[in-house]
Amino acid sequence: MARDLRTRAFQAWWRLSRPVTLGVRGVVIDPGGRVLLVRHTYMAGWHFPGGGVERRETAFAALNRELEEEAGIAPSTPPRLVSVHANHANFPNDHVLVYRIDHWTQGTPTQVGEIAETGFFAPEDLPEGVSAPTRRRLAELFEGAAVSDAW
Repeated sequence: MARDLRTRAFQAWWRLSRPVTLGVRGVVIDPGGRVLLVRHTYMAGWHFPGGGVERRETAFAALNRELEEEAGIAPSTPPRLVSVHANHANFPNDHVLVYRIDHWTQGTPTQVGEIAETGFFAPEDLPEGVSAPTRRRLAELFEGAAVSDAW
């Protein structure tokens, strides 16, 4: 009994002293091989759609929620995890999961005011202002660049 209490106390302290945040990004690819990028109203640049995983939410659920909110995208088949990246420059102990979505249906975005613009772009013909992490992920996916563990 005392050991169980010590174990639970240690686990609680560990979770509080070492919080981890988790984000998801979706690389949505259309039948022509173009990728979906979004431009937010609150930060500069073009990015893959995505965001943070909320408490008691799975990564898949967060990805599906963010895709629907930001672009009206609903995956038709399970997204495929392609890479995991540490985003310590943004927040200590933050990590980003990148998923590829090849089969999906288009609906209406549910988020109002967060996204300034969306578009599908050929990886070799990107709009001006694509974020550096987005460019690195595209190089990893489409140009055979080595996958970095840093965002």
